[in-house]
Amino acid sequence: MNYSIEKLLDLPFYTEGPAIDREGNLFFTTLTGGKIYQKNQEGISSAWAEAACPNGQVVLPNGEHWICDSQNASVVRLSCTGQFVGNVIEGSCAGVSVRVPNDLVVDSEQNLYFTDSVRHHGKVCYLGNDGKEYIVAEGLDYPNGLVLGKDERCLYVAESYQNRIVKMALTEPGVMAGKPEVFADLPIHASNTAIGNLPDGLALDHKGNVWVAHYGMQAVQVLSAGGELLFTVDTQLPLTSNVCFMEDEPERQKLIITGGYGEPGPGAVLLLTVLH
Repeated sequence: MNYSIEKLLDLPFYTEGPAIDREGNLFFTTLTGGKIYQKNQEGISSAWAEAACPNGQVVLPNGEHWICDSQNASVVRLSCTGQFVGNVIEGSCAGVSVRVPNDLVVDSEQNLYFTDSVRHHGKVCYLGNDGKEYIVAEGLDYPNGLVLGKDERCLYVAESYQNRIVKMALTEPGVMAGKPEVFADLPIHASNTAIGNLPDGLALDHKGNVWVAHYGMQAVQVLSAGGELLFTVDTQLPLTSNVCFMEDEPERQKLIITGGYGEPGPGAVLLLTVLH
């Protein structure tokens, strides 16, 4: 396995929320920068939309963007041209207060899962396409990135301050079977401080491997479908926030990496190419 890293962009603000639309345009967020950027297929980057503190982002099949606004306790809905349409979530879910929406994922039926990133009392929340709302899990120590399993019958969640990935089996959309199970404990930073660890964004590849943006470790770590650490990539990005696939083939994988050199900035966007 060989890999290379290319820097695509330098930004004044730390970056998050990478997403690719059906046309191959790249989008990412800048949190305290308050903007969502687009890098089109011609390589031109520009500010595309605004929010108070845009974080995790998904692009729906119809071209809409749903974005966690961590400052306004909401999940924002934007049109395919970046215009504000409304809030999908605003301040609560299933009658429970939501404080810091961080990252989100949408399943094949456009059911929404998102994390509420709070120390010790964090939650994973669900909004169905039929309007049903559930708290999938609570009492988590800063749940952060999340991704669905290949069959959408389980959810992987980064529990940042426990430096681990937990797995939640789902009996049906939004309903967890039992309690979260530890899928993998992650390597520990030499400083032995929490801020040196903090797993953040997640992505799943065609083999069912879980790719972890390990915020304080300057790394992307790849876990097998069984939770074993397969390999680690040094991103050379001191704060590595999130990941998403541009290409996921047996011979070659291309992964967008966001993050930066400090918060609130500066930030960068990288392209990781892995050859097998």
